[in-house]
Amino acid sequence: MLYTFSKAQYDLHQLQSILSQVQPEDAVVLWQDGVLQAVKYPEFFATITNLFILENDLQARGLKTDFKVISLSEFVMVSERYYPQFAL
Repeated sequence: MLYTFSKAQYDLHQLQSILSQVQPEDAVVLWQDGVLQAVKYPEFFATITNLFILENDLQARGLKTDFKVISLSEFVMVSERYYPQFAL
């Protein structure tokens, strides 16, 4: 399963509930305003094995992260590998 987060704000209980369902074989991509989640709540994402942050969106917001950063072409490969997609 591929979980994609594109919003700057989520209800914390909902976010924690969704992330608790992520399995080791799943992937999470933070993109658009969702990249802010990695800065705001890094502890929520620290245990996710396949966590990816979209490079263009991170740079557009002047942010840096220690999480894995991917390009748009890498995002395409991630979306082909992990499915179905659950977009939030």
